Amino acid sequence: MPENVPDLPREVAELSDRIAALRSTHAMYPNDAAGTAEAALAELGFAEQLLRDREQRLTAPETSAPRRSGNDDERAILRAVFTELSVPVVLLDNAGYIRRINTMGAERLGSASGYLTGKPFSNFVDLRRRAAMRSWLASVLRSGEPASFESRLAQRGWAEDVHLTLTKLEVPTEAEPMVLIAMSPPLHSDADEGPAPLEPEVEDQVVVLAARRLDVLTRMTRLLLRSAGPGGAGQPLALDEAAGLLADSYADWVLLDVCDLPSDAERARRAVVAGPRHGTLLESLDPQRSEVPRDVLATGKSVLHQLIEDESILGRAQDGAPLLSALGAGSLLCVPLRGSRGVRGALTLIRRSNRGTFRLADLGLIEEIGEHIGLALPPRHTGC
Repeated sequence: MPENVPDLPREVAELSDRIAALRSTHAMYPNDAAGTAEAALAELGFAEQLLRDREQRLTAPETSAPRRSGNDDERAILRAVFTELSVPVVLLDNAGYIRRINTMGAERLGSASGYLTGKPFSNFVDLRRRAAMRSWLASVLRSGEPASFESRLAQRGWAEDVHLTLTKLEVPTEAEPMVLIAMSPPLHSDADEGPAPLEPEVEDQVVVLAARRLDVLTRMTRLLLRSAGPGGAGQPLALDEAAGLLADSYADWVLLDVCDLPSDAERARRAVVAGPRHGTLLESLDPQRSEVPRDVLATGKSVLHQLIEDESILGRAQDGAPLLSALGAGSLLCVPLRGSRGVRGALTLIRRSNRGTFRLADLGLIEEIGEHIGLALPPRHTGC
């Protein structure tokens, strides 16, 4: 239990949030029931210990433990040993932020240690596993008992199943306990884990990426020219075809939100959703309940999230579950559909966490496509 009594409401609130996240995860991924149940049992132990600590505080006088002094030479030796360990390890503070990571750990997470330090470790865990990760972290800090479980890392276009072992550490120079995480190969892997296999390494080659962008732009231009027709008297723009083209070749999910009148953001509606699954969840969500498209509609400024850290930015389902977590998303961008008289809507593209992330060049391409779609929309858009 934290030393300060006022921390109790915070502990209870955080426990409530983690339980809600586990409940949502179980609803979205019933096949992962075993892992979710283990995390839920850990939370039950957390709640029991919370009550016991509270009882002790009410029945015993408050005492403060003396601070121990550290030895500079010993700390230097331990730091060197930690850095050169042949096992990927990371040291977290009691809030889950990376305080220190060794060389192999940084390689496993795919970034330099200087970039990783200070970031929440959960940001590097696949969205569908984050709730369980947070619950296990709280359990280890509470009970002091080590925890070992299967998880998945996913960032920057890769995904990897791992076995995580969490151990609580009492560091003499730190006021709060810390957690050491060791990463090892998984003991077993789920055959139905999804999402799709990683894209091949060639995906990162500049020439291939440029060719793909050119192909998307060419196909979209043909679609727009067909809607314009000779003398501007062509067929109405088929938004479902435009969204389907992008979902087929450039993203996993595509959302098109339109305003029936120019710059009427408050009345924007979801016109089209293109993607492999979860279409009902995305179709039923009011754009005004989605932070990203709502802001793009209101400001006319594009948004790029190369790495998604907050899974709630696209909105939540009726049960409170973040939609991006349900999708297993890793990268997102959203651009305005700008017509001659103002913003006509918003175009949102989402990629799974095991695909290459959207980049600035992608943002520039989709902004151009979004402007063309905005100009092709009739003065009052009433359907797709």
